[in-house]
Amino acid sequence: MTEQKIIGRGTWIDKLAHELIEREKQLGRNIDGIIRVESGLGASGIPHIGSLGDAVRAYGVKLALEDMDYKSELIAYSDDLDGLRKIPEGLKVDAADIGRRVSDIDDPLCDKHDSFGEHMSSMLLEGLEAVGIKEYVHKTAHETYKNNLLKDQIHEILVNSKKIGDKIEEMTGQEKFQTVIPYFPICSECDKLYTTESFEYIEEEKKVRYRCKDSEIGSNKILGCGHNGESDITKGLGKLAWKVEFAARWSAFDIRFEAYGKDIMDSVKVNDWVADEILGFPHPHHVKYEMFLDKGGKKISKSLGNVVTSQKWLTYGTPESILLLLYKRITGARELGFEDIPRLMDEYNELEDIYFGKIKVDNEAKLVKSKGLYEYVNLLNPPKEPSTHVNYRLLINLCRVFKDDRIERVISKLIDYGTIKEEKDDIKKLIEYAGKYSDAFLETKIPAAELEIDDSTKAALKQLVKLLEENVEIEDLQNLIYSIAKENQVQPKDFFRIIYRIIISGPRGPKLGRFIEDIGKKNVADAISRHV
Repeated sequence: MTEQKIIGRGTWIDKLAHELIEREKQLGRNIDGIIRVESGLGASGIPHIGSLGDAVRAYGVKLALEDMDYKSELIAYSDDLDGLRKIPEGLKVDAADIGRRVSDIDDPLCDKHDSFGEHMSSMLLEGLEAVGIKEYVHKTAHETYKNNLLKDQIHEILVNSKKIGDKIEEMTGQEKFQTVIPYFPICSECDKLYTTESFEYIEEEKKVRYRCKDSEIGSNKILGCGHNGESDITKGLGKLAWKVEFAARWSAFDIRFEAYGKDIMDSVKVNDWVADEILGFPHPHHVKYEMFLDKGGKKISKSLGNVVTSQKWLTYGTPESILLLLYKRITGARELGFEDIPRLMDEYNELEDIYFGKIKVDNEAKLVKSKGLYEYVNLLNPPKEPSTHVNYRLLINLCRVFKDDRIERVISKLIDYGTIKEEKDDIKKLIEYAGKYSDAFLETKIPAAELEIDDSTKAALKQLVKLLEENVEIEDLQNLIYSIAKENQVQPKDFFRIIYRIIISGPRGPKLGRFIEDIGKKNVADAISRHV
């Protein structure tokens, strides 16, 4: 087997940036100027980590291009001209606003923003800021259309609407655009967007003729007002259908890369064809990613309300834990919940130890990739020295026990255990995270790593559980655990390692007997019982 060539810092981000540049060279396009990457930001509901991930990953490609000595820029595009398709769970929005563009609906959450769409976009931009991403150009759909930035692309698409409609039917089976023009005017009578149906384009006047009729969006029926009218495409009074709008944006903004979710794969295929064949603009380099699922296996959705927001995540975990989640890989569907925070917090520590040589990795490719991942998680500006590490699950367990004077008492315990030597500000911050996590998810069983436990070890664990459940005073629990291992023909060091893996998902920790006494015998018995 030939060794695989390591590209850049060894991550998927570097590979994508390399592929992008090679493709641009093959196309013969200029790569001496700014190479723009784009992320679409949905503005029709509370933005979740999946939404943030689209922008974070595009930013990673920007960093990789700059690392290769190319100039790059991220366009963060808020689709705030999208019509509201359903009322997102938990938001007080009038049912009459369904079908209206979100940039024209009042902010349902506060009076600090001009519209629903602006508030949702601001939340996503705040998420980018919170994880350290500040270098991007923010564009909005309503300003883009208002300022006629897509007028040439809209005209070309509408002139070729019959050809495009036939191609959409061929590629997706959708027949709608064979008789309907892929442009939604805003009805001049009822101000709705998705009730309008365009049936004629007057090329010389750049006007669309439309009728406002009842429409179905998902499970919602939106009533049209029956108006028949004309709309001037140069006056920002409508928007392109998604099946063609991406292509118009790519062409107008000179976009060379955009990732996309599996759920819009058909739209991207059509847009690629429209860009290539109608607009004469080679479509951007793409990568397809799977959607984040909640712990029940359902797609995380703004409208369903099962969102994991970056703002909430950062109550319990560091910005690096979010960036690690998003930069570890881009392919494959993943279930996501706040239960993942402890694992990611500890994974980051492990990456940092690899980066600074505290953990040795013999495989060169894995070492390069691990170091590269750590650098991207730190946005290619890694710290000069490692932080103080404390197992996050250890902190959660201690925070569940110590609620009063929590920071001081937990620090005191960590010093007693020999885990840290002295009080430090970064440890205080970690305890704050763990304390909030502990308080919010008091009943949550923190997932441990999947363990393979042989019969002898299971027998020893069951014996230990029985002893701990009796909750009697034990003079020397440490030695008693040692004895239980020996009685069951289990190597004591392996037995202690398994117990640590169960309690804190790490191979080692504080002196076990004292630690079990501190966090509670019953708590430990419950954790072990879930494995045996």
